[in-house]
Amino acid sequence: MTGAGDPAPSSLALGTPGGRWLLTAAVLASGMAFLDGTAVQVALPALGRDLDASLQDLQWVVNGYTLPLAALILLGGSLGDRYGRRRVFLLGVIWFAAASLLCGLAQTPGQLIAARALQGVGGALLTPGSLALIQASFRPTDRATAIGVWSSLSGVAGLVGPFVGGALIDLVSWRLVFLLNVPVAVVVVAVAGRHVPESRDPRAHGRFDVRGAVLGAVALGALTYALITAGEGGGAAVVAATAVAGVTAVWFVVHERRVPDPMLPPSLFGERQFTGANLSTFAVYGALGGSSLFLVLQLQGSLGYGATEAGAATLPTILLITLLSPRAGALSQRIGPRIPMTAGPLTVAVGTVLLAGVDGSAPYWVEILPGTVLQGLGMALTVAPLTATVLGAAPDTQAGIASGVNNAVARAAQLLAVAALPVAVGLSGDDYARPDVLTDGFRLAMLACAALFALGGAIAWATIRRDALPGVPRSGPAH
Repeated sequence: MTGAGDPAPSSLALGTPGGRWLLTAAVLASGMAFLDGTAVQVALPALGRDLDASLQDLQWVVNGYTLPLAALILLGGSLGDRYGRRRVFLLGVIWFAAASLLCGLAQTPGQLIAARALQGVGGALLTPGSLALIQASFRPTDRATAIGVWSSLSGVAGLVGPFVGGALIDLVSWRLVFLLNVPVAVVVVAVAGRHVPESRDPRAHGRFDVRGAVLGAVALGALTYALITAGEGGGAAVVAATAVAGVTAVWFVVHERRVPDPMLPPSLFGERQFTGANLSTFAVYGALGGSSLFLVLQLQGSLGYGATEAGAATLPTILLITLLSPRAGALSQRIGPRIPMTAGPLTVAVGTVLLAGVDGSAPYWVEILPGTVLQGLGMALTVAPLTATVLGAAPDTQAGIASGVNNAVARAAQLLAVAALPVAVGLSGDDYARPDVLTDGFRLAMLACAALFALGGAIAWATIRRDALPGVPRSGPAH
């Protein structure tokens, strides 16, 4: 545990022992989740064959995790603000590791999906905590750079995840992708429990918006079910689920506006920078979730890549994010976030258009490498400025809520993209194992994702000010 002489919240500086310990814990925990996410994408074809899973099952393997993460991450941020961000963060790390163990032991698609849902609950506790600890503990002038360092070092796990995960899948089993989380979690608990300072919102209380969390989960779950089931000809079930999603979504909005202590405070969206950054997040991360899923399926299902090769094919993207995110964070602190948040998604859009032509007709360095490089450059420009803008637009005492909202928006976007895109491009059943059908759907899906990336850049240009971050000279309106 931290001692009496530990720095107070908002006083840590980069380069000090306290700052290094905090970043270590945040990076390891986030890296655990990032590694799991990137490696699971690569593992989908292998676990599909091993568990005799349909495309619908594979969608639920992804969304079974994303749904509770998106629905409960706001509550996770609120719990951290009230009971201590470090305490809730550690609970999430332990929960995530236990659920990962269950994932690794699953014998049927249903068991794996259920374990993934439990994993999502743990993710909802640890994910907002890592960023909220940085936002609440580092001094304001160091936050954007600290977030850039966090993005970069967490990206190492994303860098290792596809390649190492692919090697483990090809040489041993997809199950090790999940089992690797357990020893990582042990290290995180040891570091955070001893060296990370506690922080909380002194104005927070014990009343939580449970009804809001339930309504949000039901709305997202019903809409996800409707989208996925539509690909299998769900008929009346799709209509009923869509109706439930619509009613509960409206109920959620009305409830959040009326309840004294909402899970999603409407007042946060009164700040234009916060609203604009989250709208851009929705477009960019929806496109990222959809394009990542389809690229992995295309590489393995149509081009015949093994899991290791498919993981290695995406290394340039994650390597560039890892190397350049700290510089992008520092750049946004000097020139403001508007230009990076606009240029980044537009660059990713161009890379995604190039990747839409991947069909195995040319060598890797001609057909795949240019698109992955552009995606990496664009996301490196985007991630740290976007995150810093979201957190900087909210009061320090609401760091957990702000982080939770942004993560919920990103996960909800990925959830809906993974659910909707296969249906939109006409894929279902075992189409992911039929190269001719998959390639046609892949091309359409990637072009749709490119349009979403471009939309994210346009939103940032229209809504984000140059002076949205502390220390950046003031400027006029975004327009």
